[in-house]
Amino acid sequence: MSKKIVIIIGIVVVVALIVFFFLKGAGGKDMYLNTSSIHEETVETTVTATGYVQPVDEVEVGTQVSGVIEKIYVDYNSQVKKGQLLAELDKSTLIERLTQAKASLESSESDLRYAQQNFNRVKQLYDVKAATEVSYEEAVNRLAQAETSVANAKANLHQAQVNLSYAEIYSPIDGVILDRSVEQGQTVAASFNTPTLFTIANDLTKMQVEADVDEADIGRVRVGQLVRFSVDAYNDDTFEGVVNQIRLQPTVTNNVVTYTVIIEAPNPDEKLYPGMTATITIVTQSETGLVVPVEALNFEPTPEIFARMKLKLFVPDPVQTPGEPSKQTPEPTLDPSKKLVWLQTAEGVAGREIVTGLSDGVNSIVKSGLKADDQVVLSVAEGKQDTGGDPASNPFMPRPPRRR
Repeated sequence: MSKKIVIIIGIVVVVALIVFFFLKGAGGKDMYLNTSSIHEETVETTVTATGYVQPVDEVEVGTQVSGVIEKIYVDYNSQVKKGQLLAELDKSTLIERLTQAKASLESSESDLRYAQQNFNRVKQLYDVKAATEVSYEEAVNRLAQAETSVANAKANLHQAQVNLSYAEIYSPIDGVILDRSVEQGQTVAASFNTPTLFTIANDLTKMQVEADVDEADIGRVRVGQLVRFSVDAYNDDTFEGVVNQIRLQPTVTNNVVTYTVIIEAPNPDEKLYPGMTATITIVTQSETGLVVPVEALNFEPTPEIFARMKLKLFVPDPVQTPGEPSKQTPEPTLDPSKKLVWLQTAEGVAGREIVTGLSDGVNSIVKSGLKADDQVVLSVAEGKQDTGGDPASNPFMPRPPRRR
């Protein structure tokens, strides 16, 4: 019997100790107001996209005649001037064709001289009735054919000269060689299309970004908007540009519709290389002024908690008239065009109606109702008071922002 009594007493003592320490811990918790100071800031709404850095002017240089690459005078990254010789094709075949064209022209001119002389003789005889009309017409026809043959021969000679000139490849612009697609001794064929030999960028200090913007966001993009972008090669650098063009031709990939937006991207330091992947932020709207956190707009006070904190709660509009009993929950009458925030003051927590403007989802511009350094309530936190010198407190635990 004594054992049972001892066990019961022990259980009661343990339960009492647990209840005591629990109540002590619960009673030691404090209530805090998380507040934020009203200050001036810039609020922006943005559209994000990805794209690729490209030169503004890029030219593919090819050849209009077939042949073997005999000499190459430039390489990758070579700086070239307009009219500079880049490469030469083997000219032996083209020179032979030019020689044949010259010989054909000489033969045609000889036939033309003979036809002209024959025409002159027949015409003299025809004028004195010593030649028939048929003979005269044949002489006229042979002269016309000879003249046509000479014209054709001259055209063939000119074409042979032009083809020979095509054997020398010149740069059409000032710039830098981005790509060289041929090697010395390689045969190029220009029978169906023009093979590309070199790719030249005009000026790498002026680049552009070709961004793919989703159809859901393209309606907010306008020419002239500010753009900020970054590339993986320079994680700590942010580059700026301006929207220059919105191309109307859509691109459909796996049922996703995007539009190409061209962004001017000055590159004075030539840090940006063609083909770099850019992460782009297009600033669609921007406004600077006093800002209030969106969290403050969503805060709804509970009278019971404020009573526990021994803080008075003031609403902007009275909700009771003299003689009416007090209501437990404030129910202020608000202007639908305004929003309600709660300010920490010396007297307690007071509600205030404000007019807001542009919002980025984190902060909103304050049009009216607040002034700089006003303390708006974000939330109420419950926990053990941090005196700043408690060695048992965890320095790695996050604390409420701007605790007052």
